[in-house]
Amino acid sequence: VQLQASGGGLVQAGGSLRLSCAASERISSIVSMGWYRQAPGKQQRELAASIVSGGRTNYVDSVKGRFTISEDNAKNTVYLQMNSLKPEDTAVYYCNIVARKTWGPLANYWGQGTQVTVSS
Repeated sequence: VQLQASGGGLVQAGGSLRLSCAASERISSIVSMGWYRQAPGKQQRELAASIVSGGRTNYVDSVKGRFTISEDNAKNTVYLQMNSLKPEDTAVYYCNIVARKTWGPLANYWGQGTQVTVSS
């Protein structure tokens, strides 16, 4: 399974972007879908937003009220709508899908990353 992320770009502070992450094939038994981000100079990725089976969403405090994660199961796609963007949102954004397999540990799929740059 391949995840293809898109929608990043350069935007001014206060602007909006919508990220998309499409899976190359249908993924069954999804446990969670999320968007991580890695800011410049930071070694670790931060979980910005996630949605778990059943539809419950979670957001890091810094994006609450501005970002919205959603999914379209028919299109095997997860989205991240980002509004009121701030320079501190500048990062490479990675999509992630975790799913149960018939045997063995959970499957962990990653997209290739899409750059979001917010200018002040």
